[in-house]
Order: sequence, then structure tokens, then C-alpha cells
Amino acid sequence: MEALLKVRNLKTFFYNEKSVIRAVDGVDFEVKPGRVLCIVGESGSGKSMTSLSIMGLVPGAHGRIVDGEVLFDGEDLVQLSEEQLSDLRGNKIAMIFQEPMTGLNPLFKIGEQIIEVLLRHRKLSRREARAIAIQQLRSVGFPKAEIIVDSYPHQLSGGMRQRVMIAMMMACEPKLLIADEPTTALDVTIQAQVLDLMRRLKDEKGTSIIFITHDLGVVAELADDMVVMYAGQIVESGSADIVFDQPLHPYTLALMGSIPSMTEENDRLTAIPGTVPSAANFPPGCRFAERCSAARSSCFNQLPELRELSPGHLVRCDLV
Repeated sequence: MEALLKVRNLKTFFYNEKSVIRAVDGVDFEVKPGRVLCIVGESGSGKSMTSLSIMGLVPGAHGRIVDGEVLFDGEDLVQLSEEQLSDLRGNKIAMIFQEPMTGLNPLFKIGEQIIEVLLRHRKLSRREARAIAIQQLRSVGFPKAEIIVDSYPHQLSGGMRQRVMIAMMMACEPKLLIADEPTTALDVTIQAQVLDLMRRLKDEKGTSIIFITHDLGVVAELADDMVVMYAGQIVESGSADIVFDQPLHPYTLALMGSIPSMTEENDRLTAIPGTVPSAANFPPGCRFAERCSAARSSCFNQLPELRELSPGHLVRCDLV
């Protein structure tokens, strides 16, 4: 099956007078049609910056993509103009952020904001767009969509606003949906509803999804494929089943070990010592070496390559 999205050697750097911050440093992965790819890792690992790079939304005047390709339906998004990217955003590719108020304007009613997306990308009358907006709100679980469509964002709860964002982003039925930690700020009940909605989008619409999270429980429930990022690079990737059943990189093993067990009598959590190294001063060797209990002297001097150890299972570690 041909991949819908191919990211090749993506590098996004930020520049200041004193240093170069390598936020994303040579990332490669693919997203196939109708599948969910989960990207996991600690804060500072480059997950969100990877998604913003795909969308052409690298923040600030000093950040830019310095190398690599982002091939969507065979077209390199890195080479597109801002006008061409605007035609894609919200249309063929959509993005949901962790905090829905980031994407919702507090001054406009919910319906107006969904209608604006539809009028921007579809040849519709305002009446037709409003009807679709109401239908979209129903599809994400609002039984009284006719009321919600005329509500302001501040009148809704966090979970309701997140569902509104999903309705807005799905209004034009994009091929690819990028969700950047959309359930982090939600309680477990609403989180379950959002994850169920994501599954329905994949199953009913055939939507491909990139789901960014640090919650391995979410990954186990939702992912078809999985990428583990650390310090701007991918350290392990493969199908979710393979990575969960046979984790090989010490960082992946440490993440798995930090999941609380419901069956073990020992209720102590396993913590990963230290912190993610600064993107302005990465060490010359393995970027996880300082925190890895299995590290050898060679690990501190030579950066390992991402190697395919079994079909579809890639690991960046010379110890496995």
C-alpha cells in the first residue's frame, strides 16, 4: 500500500546569535491510508515541532526547515508557497491542537467558524455550509447541534470545545488529520469519547491520523503504527503490536517500565533519571546515553544509525 505521507530526513532548526537549536534532526516515517500513527516521547523530544513542520507552521522568525522532504500524495509540501499551503490546511490536511482555544476564536460563534472553513475550501452557499456545520456537530456527539452552532467557545466545556475542533477540522473531510495531544487536558471520560471518535473517523471515513501523545495507554488503544522520538530523532518505530510486544531501544523500554501496573503488588513507579538534553547542545554520541543504564563507552562517542532489525521494525541503538 502506497503511503499517503512520507517524511524524509526532516530537519527543522532555530537560529539565534549564540547557537543552533536542532528541534527536529533527521526524521523519517510514513503514514499509510486509513491508519493511525502515534508519535510518543517526553516533552522536548520534537513531536509537536515535527507536526508543525509538516503543516508549514514552524513558529517564529528564526525557525525554518533546513533539509528534508514532506511528501503528501506525492507532492513535497516543503517546496509549496504559503498560498498553496493555505489551500491544503483545513482541506486535505487538518490539525487539532492540545488546547482547543488555540484554534477557536472567542469572538465568533462556533457555527461561524465552521462555516468559514467550508466557504474557504468548498463552493457552497452560507445556508448549505450552516447545514453541514450542524451535521458535523451531530457527528461528534452533540445531540442539540442547533444550539451549539450558535454558542460561543467560552460557553462550552473543554471536552465540548475539543469535539468542536474535531468537527471543524473534519468538515472538509481531509485525507490526513494531525492531532497534537488532543486528550491531555481532558478528564478520562471525555478522553475516551474523543478516542472513540478518532476510531470512527478512521473506520468510516478512511482518514489517516497522526496522533501525538506521551500517554502509552492511548497508543495501545488507538495506534496501528508507532514512532518513539527522543531529542529530535526517532529512536524506534514499527507497527504498534511489534513495538509493544518487542521493545528494543533502552528509551522505549524505560517508557514501558514507567507505566503503572494494575496487577503488580509493588506500587513504585520506575522513573527515567535525568532530562532530555538541550537541542542547542546535543552530545556527539547516543543522545540517550547519559540516562541509559546499559550504555557503554562507545555510546557516548558515536551517534548510532536507525537500523531495520526485522521487517518494519527500526531501532537506533548499537546495543541491540
